[in-house]
Amino acid sequence: MRQSGRASEISERDFAEIQARKAQAQVSMEAYLKRRFGKADREVLRAFRELPREFFHYNYQSRRAFVSNAYEPAPKPWAIGYGSALSDYLGQAYMTQLARPKAGETVLEIGTGSGYQSSLLSRIVKDVYSIEIIKPLGAEVAKIYKPLGLDNVRTRVGDGYFGWPEVSGGFDIIMVTCVARYVSPELLRQLKPGGRLIVPIGQPFKKGQVLYVFTKDKNGRVHSRKDMGVFFIPMTGKIMQGKS
Repeated sequence: MRQSGRASEISERDFAEIQARKAQAQVSMEAYLKRRFGKADREVLRAFRELPREFFHYNYQSRRAFVSNAYEPAPKPWAIGYGSALSDYLGQAYMTQLARPKAGETVLEIGTGSGYQSSLLSRIVKDVYSIEIIKPLGAEVAKIYKPLGLDNVRTRVGDGYFGWPEVSGGFDIIMVTCVARYVSPELLRQLKPGGRLIVPIGQPFKKGQVLYVFTKDKNGRVHSRKDMGVFFIPMTGKIMQGKS
């Protein structure tokens, strides 16, 4: 925490309690993924096991850590400032397995937030690129990866609507971690053949948001399917100006 420029105080007792809850959270996660997919991806479980989630429990606006709440028995999102949130860990594990990440792949995340989702993916794939539109949040979260030794994550502040077109060859996975009113055509263009785009679609702060999976076949045709109902904070920027 200190190396990433954030203050945090935690006792040995609190740390021991966090680790005990982590062990139970791993059991709950495996059971949840088995219920949803029929089996739990061992790589997703390994990534979750390797990451210290308590490291991501920090409010950047109030500059206060809340590490002792990590691995809460009833998973929930946590405010991290500037209107952003650290999503619940079961939801993040679900989206990770839904994307079917593999070694050697390149991923784009829209909505860095706490940095947890990009960090989770980085333990499985070759490279992760992540874009955050909120400047003070994106600038501070960019500092958290190096202390964890996550040298395959690149971040920048910008509008995720436009993706990261400078990345040669595009992306195997594009994961949008905020609800969009529609799918950005720029993101679809940057999706590789065989790629997967995971995106919540719906209206900001309203019920009825749905997680969609878009895939691109070898001929460049895009296919979509509904997955499940969700609730995310809104994607902002050009997406809010109406469909082009």
